[in-house]
Amino acid sequence: MRERFQKLVIVVLGAALTVLAMTADASRPDLDAAWQEYSDNRSSLQPAYTFPHATCFRAASLAYGLPESLLLAVARGESDFEATARSRANAHGVMQILWPDTAQHLGIYRLSDLYDPCTNIDAGARYLKELLARYDNNLHLALAAYNYGPGRINRNGNGIPSGAEWYSGYIYRHLNYVVGSGAERRPVNDTLYSEIGQSTLLTFGEPYRAEAFIERLEKQAPGLNLDWFRRGTGEFEVVLTYADRKEFDDSARQLAGAGFRLD
Repeated sequence: MRERFQKLVIVVLGAALTVLAMTADASRPDLDAAWQEYSDNRSSLQPAYTFPHATCFRAASLAYGLPESLLLAVARGESDFEATARSRANAHGVMQILWPDTAQHLGIYRLSDLYDPCTNIDAGARYLKELLARYDNNLHLALAAYNYGPGRINRNGNGIPSGAEWYSGYIYRHLNYVVGSGAERRPVNDTLYSEIGQSTLLTFGEPYRAEAFIERLEKQAPGLNLDWFRRGTGEFEVVLTYADRKEFDDSARQLAGAGFRLD
């Protein structure tokens, strides 16, 4: 169990309430280019932490020739490595394999098998490999199809639904956590991911509201370690992560300076 020093309650002060009406920042990176840069320069990077089910991820990476960090990023975004995760869309397990269509397409005919981490991770890796072949190794399109289904994503990349575009950026953010990229990421060698504290700041019903909130907060307090997760309930949680009590206390001070009070 992750250590939680206290339950966080955030009181949004003054003009910060306007973030609830914001949409995602129009200045977000070109995801096609960002994923290509990862493929060219960062796909061989080792994970910044020791993540759950590490042996399963390593085996799937070797079996299908996929970067381990990519598989970890998808798993973190889909389920935060929870083997028994289930979504409202009837997707299951670590990699959130859709039952029954995608599962049976991948040769899995018992729902219970999706709750075995290695089986699920292997299935997710095989599906990603298949999608990459379909989209000429374009990670952005393959991830969009992983989320929306290949029947809804054109091979030429035209007309990607906004939700699929969002998903690609969402996984890219989790990728940066996995590899420890960016000034806001402070990887700790030989640290178990399960030892990193997590506390939920706010929960939103729509992804663009969570994304806008975190972008606003990062501008006001760039030293924070923030992430957001799509949960099986259909909600989107903005989460503060911290390595120890000192980092938690430092984060609380930064949040207060940005106009947020922790009670």
